Amino acid sequence: MVDASFVLAPRQHNTPDENKQIKNDEGDDLWNDKPHKKCQKDTDARWTQKGGVNYFGYKNHIKSDTKSKLIISQETTSAKPHDSKSLDNLLDEKDKGQELYADSAYVGKEETLEKYEVKDRICEKGYRGHPLTEEQKENNRLKSKTRSRVEHVFGFMECVMNRLYVRTIGLARAATQIGGAAGGGRG
Repeated sequence: MVDASFVLAPRQHNTPDENKQIKNDEGDDLWNDKPHKKCQKDTDARWTQKGGVNYFGYKNHIKSDTKSKLIISQETTSAKPHDSKSLDNLLDEKDKGQELYADSAYVGKEETLEKYEVKDRICEKGYRGHPLTEEQKENNRLKSKTRSRVEHVFGFMECVMNRLYVRTIGLARAATQIGGAAGGGRG
């Protein structure tokens, strides 16, 4: 099973020019004349929006076992990249012949699934003018019975990590804190 979840970070209060530089990956050039201020600024976390709600921080991408719900591998990114961008980093040659359960965010990753020779158990997605058929809806319900177990992993992490919130500065430290709360895995 694979999925991703937001990990919130303290919001930054920067000027529009500073935000523009950070978005262009030029955040290291900021505040060089004020080292104490620079060490308090997180230039790795990013803003993103989902369902009309804004989030600032990181994303925790995990692959977990369908039976035990143990995390097998994980990756931490800024909140900006789409969930499916990390699929290639989560899968490895040990997944050959396994079933991959995921939500509809991972639709269109057939090339990656073929590369690792995993069986596609990704929920299908409806589009405007092309809603899901009753058969597709039933297939999604069956897949979701297993896929939803990954949400239990995130639910547990939210209880342990106080709503998946990091108070560290930088991607490396956030990844370490998130990995520790997740119980390890590679990443």
